[in-house]
Amino acid sequence: MVQIENFKIRFAENSDGKYLTKWLDDKEVLKWFPMCNKFEIDDAVKIWMSYAQFRAVITATVDNVPCGIANFYLQSFLKLKHQSLFAIIVDPKFRGKGVGSAILKELIKLAKERFKLEILHLEVYEGNPAYNLYERFGFKQYGVHKKFLKDLDGKYYDKYLMQKIL
Repeated sequence: MVQIENFKIRFAENSDGKYLTKWLDDKEVLKWFPMCNKFEIDDAVKIWMSYAQFRAVITATVDNVPCGIANFYLQSFLKLKHQSLFAIIVDPKFRGKGVGSAILKELIKLAKERFKLEILHLEVYEGNPAYNLYERFGFKQYGVHKKFLKDLDGKYYDKYLMQKIL
């Protein structure tokens, strides 16, 4: 449970994208995502926020200022509409305070009630502390892409594939 005053979760607004850009522009945050420069970050934010028009992006706020955002990458093909990849990011200042858990709880509720999803899946890179959060919420690892990500310094990271049957 979030122990932060004036904490709320709402559907995202297009203006929330600037916070997503700001967080991804932080070197310590960006190491857990596949982007590596301004062009790639801007492109990823544009894609991420494009799902806001379907109310498939949620924003956590404290005093009406975003502190975390998550989205579903909804499928347009009928045979794939039962499942969705999702992504989540929490402002580094609010990590370890229950924000990620609150967002994930709301995301799962939205998946079931609004989108009638049956499976949620995610991709997380080796060493990312969020792995433990996903396990606590019942996500199970079902695969590994060895050396999937090659950082600019030449270091490789495995990508873990996780899913939860709703």
